[in-house]
Parts: sequence; structure tokens; C-alpha cells
Amino acid sequence: MEAKEIKDLEYLRKLMNRYLNTLKAPSDKTEFYTAEIKLSNYGELGCVITNMLKLCILALDSEAPEISKTIKNPYINVALILEVVLQLFPVDEFELLSEINELLIAEKF
Repeated sequence: MEAKEIKDLEYLRKLMNRYLNTLKAPSDKTEFYTAEIKLSNYGELGCVITNMLKLCILALDSEAPEISKTIKNPYINVALILEVVLQLFPVDEFELLSEINELLIAEKF
């Protein structure tokens, strides 16, 4: 490998360590990555799960103006669901793509 290629590879490794944070590498042979969701307690986890299920019910039955009367609390906390989605959104990875893009553009000129 040439010196420039080694330097570029080292720089990419530094970028990866700084930006690739949304998915955690597998610690065993399962080959599955892990995404972390931060919740305050089991109650909040239960709220997230039930709200996602309610949202799915409404998505499947678009004719229904509300969730079935058999469900205790038909209110859907969309903000809670969006908070979870926001935690999973790979902001750091998009920053990495910007850094790589800038690096490639700089090499072009």
C-alpha cells in the first residue's frame, strides 16, 4: 500500500470511530447489530409498544375513525413514537457521509 492510501485508510478509521454510533457491532457470532433505545422505565417501554400497536391498527383499518372501544386508552401518543424514531435516526452516520463526500470532492480538484 502507498503512503497516501494508508493515510486515507487511517483517516477513514478515525471517522468511523467518531461517527458510526447508531448501530453497535455484534459482540458474538450472531452477526446482528444492535440499536439502543433509551427509556426511563418499563412503563415508558409499555407505552411505546402499545402506541405503536395502536398506530398499526389505525393504519390497517383506515375506515375506522378511532381505535376499537375495547382498548382501554384509545389515545395514541404520536410524540412518544416519534421520540423513539428520532433516537434510531442515524445522525452521526449522515455526518460521516458528508465528511466522506467532502474528502472525495477535495481529491477531485
